[in-house]
Amino acid sequence: MTRDLVGYGRTPPDPQWPNGARVAVQFVINYEEGAENSVLNGDERSEAFLSEMVGAASHAGRAMAMESLYEYGSRAGFWRLHRLFAERGLPVTVFGVAKAMAMNPEAVAAMLEADWEIASHGLRWIDYQYVPEEVERAHIAEAIALHEKLTGSRPLGWYQGRTSPNTARLVAEEGGFLYDADSYADDLPYWDRQHGRPQLIVPYTLDVNDMKIVALNGFTEGEQFFRHMRDTFDQLCEEGGRMMSVGLHGRIAGKPGRARALARFLDHVTASGPDGRPRAWIARRIDIARHWMEHFPA
Repeated sequence: MTRDLVGYGRTPPDPQWPNGARVAVQFVINYEEGAENSVLNGDERSEAFLSEMVGAASHAGRAMAMESLYEYGSRAGFWRLHRLFAERGLPVTVFGVAKAMAMNPEAVAAMLEADWEIASHGLRWIDYQYVPEEVERAHIAEAIALHEKLTGSRPLGWYQGRTSPNTARLVAEEGGFLYDADSYADDLPYWDRQHGRPQLIVPYTLDVNDMKIVALNGFTEGEQFFRHMRDTFDQLCEEGGRMMSVGLHGRIAGKPGRARALARFLDHVTASGPDGRPRAWIARRIDIARHWMEHFPA
């Protein structure tokens, strides 16, 4: 397997976004709560990643504070984010961890009622870096089966997040995903041909992502997050022909102060440009994938 350090180079293609939009913008709500590391899930240690307790230790037993921080995301934060997008009629892609969705059917019902795309975020919210290949393959198959049981259809988008060196190949070999989001390598979709069949990659983001709020090198409050989202969008609008991803979590951006920053950005990105036309095509990731497959087939 080789690395592509060239990409589209100095002349990226014109994506021909609908209605002449300058930027395709898509919002992701990561639904992970309940599927994180926990002895209740059969894991040896507690979760230590992506919570208000930055740098928390993992414990060989239950970590009650950590559990409650994750529970906030499914109990309250998800619904706050749901209201923000539903009030504005904006489309969303959910990266849904199958085991997490199984623990909150009401949230899954709300996603479906809103016509949000529910892509697969794997079976568990754990680090797969050293998980044996055969176990990860089995987890992918189980994630698809459980996802279909919960939503009525198999997922067409994939994002493991905490990947292994085998993940991209296993996803391509599975063959049923229209796109894989386990890349941060570009501002546009692209085709990956390394694993026997062309696999469309719709890249994700870790910088325009509320996870930076709970990172040592990240944002300290909502205003910084808003400015980064705004500046990213404005820069991409100036360039034209780009895609922007925004990553959100119920337990992070779903907190009240941060939700206000997100609301300000939603109003900014939906405002018309100087010519009175919308600057953004706000779409689900599956819509962007289908657009790319139509205009730039493998």
